[in-house]
Amino acid sequence: MHDTTFRTENRDAMLIDRDVPIEANDGLVLRADVFRPPEPGRYPVLLTYGPYAKGLAFQEGYPSSWNRMILDHPDVAYGSSNKHQSWEVVDPEKWVPHGYVCIRVDSRGCGRSPGFVDHFSPRETQDYFECIEWAAAQAWSNGRIGLSGVSYFGMNQWQVASLQPPHLAAMCIWEGASDFYRDASHHGGIVSTFWANWYDIQVKSVQNGLGDRGPVSRVTGETVCGPQTLGNEELQRNRCDFGEDILQHPLDDPWHRDRSAKWENIKTPFLSAGNWGGQGLHLRGNVEGFVRSASEQKWLEMHGLEHWTHFYTDYGIAIQRAFFDHFLKGQDNGWDKRPRVQLQVRSIEGFQERFEEAWPIPRTQWKRMHADLSSHALIDAAPGQRQTPLEFDALGDGITFISPPAQEECEITGPLSASLRISSTTTDADIFLVLRVFTPDMREVTFQGAIDPHTPIAQGWLRASHRKLDRKLSTDYRPYHSHDELQPLEPGVPVDLEVEILPTSIVVPAGYRIGFTIRGRDYEFAASTGARLGHFKNELKGCGPFLHDEPRDRPKKTVGGSVTVHSASVLLPTIP
Repeated sequence: MHDTTFRTENRDAMLIDRDVPIEANDGLVLRADVFRPPEPGRYPVLLTYGPYAKGLAFQEGYPSSWNRMILDHPDVAYGSSNKHQSWEVVDPEKWVPHGYVCIRVDSRGCGRSPGFVDHFSPRETQDYFECIEWAAAQAWSNGRIGLSGVSYFGMNQWQVASLQPPHLAAMCIWEGASDFYRDASHHGGIVSTFWANWYDIQVKSVQNGLGDRGPVSRVTGETVCGPQTLGNEELQRNRCDFGEDILQHPLDDPWHRDRSAKWENIKTPFLSAGNWGGQGLHLRGNVEGFVRSASEQKWLEMHGLEHWTHFYTDYGIAIQRAFFDHFLKGQDNGWDKRPRVQLQVRSIEGFQERFEEAWPIPRTQWKRMHADLSSHALIDAAPGQRQTPLEFDALGDGITFISPPAQEECEITGPLSASLRISSTTTDADIFLVLRVFTPDMREVTFQGAIDPHTPIAQGWLRASHRKLDRKLSTDYRPYHSHDELQPLEPGVPVDLEVEILPTSIVVPAGYRIGFTIRGRDYEFAASTGARLGHFKNELKGCGPFLHDEPRDRPKKTVGGSVTVHSASVLLPTIP
């Protein structure tokens, strides 16, 4: 029951090869499960490589997410036995009957694959490259390899595509960050504590070597984390300390560059699908990838809801299948004539689909709104007279500026930015920006985000000492910070900050108001919401698990005290 012998079974209208060995160039043997059609032939391949353990059922590893998804979206479960569902990868029962081979590879050190765990490292990326080329050489493969998957399984697609595997033919990156520093580990230079918590709960629980102490596959009855049962000390020696590694790299250095896309090398056709509510991880990278990659055949799709949901719904599968049918099967299905941008435009009532030819939307009318410091209003015209600066607790809830009621409906869709002039009583300041919408009776409008049920309209962050811009990459609507050196503040001396606010989409009804908040800590919809998901440590109060509360990164001596706002404005992408 506990060996890792390659074997094949015929069940659920598929041939399933279990624990197939794939030898890496350093001699380590990775393990994969292969789901393929029972009929002889050469088929296109959908491949994933990641840490979540190929044998762990979605329903058992992430029950709260699974139960909520199938309750709200019964189409996810319909048409499948759901025995082979696994976290953030395709359900083979919905792909194999359509002539695809689906491969799940346990990444090095996780699930059934031995080795040292080192996430997004060059070693992992090289493993992924070799898995692609291995799949292309198999007798059941047509040599066209597609990559698929959500989050981690999307993030590492950008990395491996940067190596240009010869048989990589198409990618579907579903809510996958592409710049590990800016999208994931340091928002505006401020450490996100998500990764340390994620590592404790979602990776250590499926590390190879847990053996009999780990989960058991509901399908095979085998140990999900390999046949060996190791002690805690040996398990610790076999993994990096991911949260500490991030803290040891406060700037965008080679460690981060090794874990990020190389845009000029990415030429593979791809579909990049991002989430309006994925501000902490599942948004920026998809947009940046679409805009900056060298590929000439690229499409962007933007949606809402939880970050795993639409990957599995009929809506999401239809888009993925049309894309892969075109590039992996060579079908002339009109995909190449499809507009490059597909948006689920967000409104109070729900979503409305619309296609565009480019991002940002070419007809965007950029509108700058200004903070009136005397009245706390957000107004169209810059205040004429010299304003009295406003001061707030550098670690507190900050200041909110509210617009007059909208005279008519207004759509805001696209990237945003803010221009601030601030000073601090200390040598640094962490700035948290929130774009908000309020009803006529001043109730805040929030949405189900990628994780959090009370996600605000848009967010941005910047540590003042990271204010240095890369002038070549910056635009008015998307400031790009180099994050390669610190520029400490002189207490009491004002400086100018250009702050990136992540893309959004919202139709603001007539009578509603726009809010713009400058804070010193993470946004909270309420002090307590009661919202939780089983695989996150914290209560979901508005930012999900993507918090910035590491005291070693935010010492009060450096970022405490008070911040003074001398002027502020926000640039909005309005769509006529």
